[in-house]
Order: sequence, then C-alpha cells, then structure tokens
Amino acid sequence: MLRRSVVKELLKTGSGRVGSIFFLVLIGISIYVVATYPLDFGVRSWRNPAVWADYPKAAPPVWTNLLSNLRSAEHQVLDKSQPTQILMGETSRTNVYEFRTNFLSDEPPTLISFTLAGVTFYERSPLLNIRFIRPDQNQLLLYSFVVPGPTAGEQAPIKRYYETPLRVALSNERSAISAVADFSRSSLGVDVDTAQLTREGILKILFSSPEAGHFRILKGVYAVQVAVELYDSRDSVGSLRLVLGGSTFGVLGTDSIGRDLAVGILFGFPVALFIGLVTSTLTTLVGAFAGIVSGYFGGKTDTLIQRVSDILNNIPLLPILIFLAFIFGQNLFVIIFVLIAFSWPGLTVIMRSMVLQIKSEQFVEAARVLGASRMKIVVQHIFPQTAPYVLAQMIFLAPAAILAEAALSFLGLGDPSIPTWGQILESGFRSGAVYVGFWWWIIPPGLLIIFTAMTFVLIALGLEPAVNPRLRRLR
Repeated sequence: MLRRSVVKELLKTGSGRVGSIFFLVLIGISIYVVATYPLDFGVRSWRNPAVWADYPKAAPPVWTNLLSNLRSAEHQVLDKSQPTQILMGETSRTNVYEFRTNFLSDEPPTLISFTLAGVTFYERSPLLNIRFIRPDQNQLLLYSFVVPGPTAGEQAPIKRYYETPLRVALSNERSAISAVADFSRSSLGVDVDTAQLTREGILKILFSSPEAGHFRILKGVYAVQVAVELYDSRDSVGSLRLVLGGSTFGVLGTDSIGRDLAVGILFGFPVALFIGLVTSTLTTLVGAFAGIVSGYFGGKTDTLIQRVSDILNNIPLLPILIFLAFIFGQNLFVIIFVLIAFSWPGLTVIMRSMVLQIKSEQFVEAARVLGASRMKIVVQHIFPQTAPYVLAQMIFLAPAAILAEAALSFLGLGDPSIPTWGQILESGFRSGAVYVGFWWWIIPPGLLIIFTAMTFVLIALGLEPAVNPRLRRLR
C-alpha cells in the first residue's frame, strides 16, 4: 500500500511525471550499454590508442555540416568480415569484399587507408587486388599485393597479420599514385605528373571530374572492391577495414586521441546510475538505521551515534576523497565507500528527531503496553511513518553522489579503468579544448551530468506530497 501511494503521488505532479520519464530514459540507455559493451571497455578500448588509430583527431560532429554552406568530408571507418560474393575458379576461389559509400561532400577525403587482419593459408600466398569504382562507372585497379609466403622452416598453416594487422595508406602508396596517373590520362583525358600527385595526393583526382580547366567534386556512390584470391579450401581471411578520412565524424565528434566521444559518453550512463543509486541506497540504509536506533533506544547508544555523526559531519568530503584516492588508489569502489561513510550522518540526525517525536505518540505507547517487542514497534509502527521521507532523501542523495564523482574525476582522481563524464570533461580541459573551441568535447558530458542530477531532483520534488501530507491537502 505504501509503495502504491508513493507512486500515485509521484505521478500526480508534473515534475514527478517528467522526472519519471527522464529516469526511464536513463535506465533504457544503461541497459543497452550493459548488454552491448564489454565489461572491460575502459581498459580494452577507451584507454588503448591503437583502437582509435584510424579515427580523426579532434573532429567535430557530422551534423555541424548543416551549419555551413561548405559540406566537409565525413570520416568513415568501414569494416568487413564476410565477403560480399565468392567467385569459384578451377584452382582457386576469390572472396570479394565491397565497400560502398554515398559521397556528398564538397571536398575530397583527407586519406584512404586499407587494413587487413588475420590471414591463414596453406599452400600459395593469397593475392589481393583493390579496385576503385566511381559514380561515373570509371574504375581502376588501385593496388595489388601478395601476402608474404612461408619463411624457412615455417609449417602450414601459415598465419599472417594476427598480432599486427597490415595497414596500407593507399593515398600515399607509390603504385597507387602511378595507377591514378595512368587513369587520369586514359579515362579523364588529363595528363598529371606523378611528382605532382606525390606532393598533392591522389584523392583530388579520384573524387573529381575535369570541368572547364579545373576539377569539380564528383558526388555519388563510390565503391571499393577488394578481391582476395585463395588457393586452398582451408585458406581464410579475418577482417578488412577501409578508412575514408574526413574532417567530421559521428554524432558527437572525437577527442584529441581520436576516440569516438559518443561511445565514451554512452558508457557513462550506467556508471553514473550505478554511482548514484548504490551510494544513495546504502547511505540511506545506514543513515536511517542509525537514526532509528539512536532515537528509539537512547542512552549511551544515542550519545555514541550522535558524537560520531557530529565528527563526520564536520569533516569536508572533497579533501578526504582526494586524500584517500592517493592512499588507496583511484578505484570506483573506494570512491563509493568514502561517499557512503561521510554522507549518512546528516540523515541520522534528522531521523533521530523524527523517531523521538514518533515514539511518544499514543499508538506507539499502546503497542508497548500490549507487549510488542522493540523490534516489532520499530518495524511496524516507527519505520512506516518515516519511510516516505527516507525514500525522498535517497532520491536527493543520488545526484550529490554523481556530482561528487564527477568533481573527483575532473580533478584527475577518478577511476582510470572506467570512462565517466567527469573524466571526459577533465581530459577536455587538460587538452585545452575550451581554449581552441572544441565545444563538442565539453558541452555534452556537462549537460548529461546536469540532466541526470535534474532527473533525481524532479523525482524528489514529485515525492514531496508523499513526504508532507499538508501539501496533499493544499493541492
């Protein structure tokens, strides 16, 4: 009944309804992240520069193109692990991997690179041919490559590019430059010197067409076909990646290392909720229990609990957090433990005063006269009277815990193995993002910290009528 009445009162108010919707959004995103991200995402991916080697550095979001007349090239990272088609020959089979992109930018890409990982073969070395196909149906063989064969004493199966994938910068490859020079002469009718292409790059030719003495960007669907010729039925290819470099990327851009900020910010949702809910729940349980024991039992127990509360209440939390982070290391659970240890006394003092008033009520005296035990009186008569207030305090404590962790991370003392919004803010300020105008690095995590804190505040405001019956009568 208590739970139903609290929920009913919460949903009666506008702030309660809005806060509930926001909270469901946070829960939904957090469930998605937990289900799709690896638990060691921070160490395996976020803190590993090799993962972000193919991504642009400090690139703004793609949607910023809507704010400019000139559409910048979008950075694209295209991965393939399964062939688009398989062509069978008499003595071999050819796995064809096709990468397609609808290119609509007003400038050519900044680079083209190709990455090959996990090749296994038994007899002859696989042959790779990379063909570039333009929207005007002109095409050229851009690059050919034979996987290195077995060394002396090496036995089949031969494995290549498992530990270190092969990465080829096609836009700077000498054979690709020669191929583009031949293509420009034969198909576009423009004689371009290879030395000029070496200096200026091949991308202007590949993504343009000659018009009135100059090159105009050719928009449309481009395709890159990678044909891998294999000579044994047991031969296999792990994965391929094609990177089209650009100056914009993704929904939230990248940082100075090239990390996709949208990926890191999404991971921050369950972390923020975990910190807020665990800290507020345990703090409330400890504080409420200590307050009820102090107020109901009195005597030396009351004195001891109140003195401990007074001492902890007068110790500043942030310096203690900083000190203990240095002593015990930057660990999320240490942070949560300290937040709990220094946050419960405030609730204990208030709960004690409430219990002192409630235990003098007639229904408590009647229960005592009828022989009810102390535990039964506390559980059945005292705690239900304080439960709405305890619930409201638990909601209020959640944003305080989230903000405390964000402040610690902003100071560079957060858990380095788990990316949080505070850490993203800290890395942005440390890298000078504010001063050079990388606003997409600072604003989203800051707004999400505010959004999460406001969600709990709105829910707490919606619970006020359940805590204070006078508000119900006034409404």
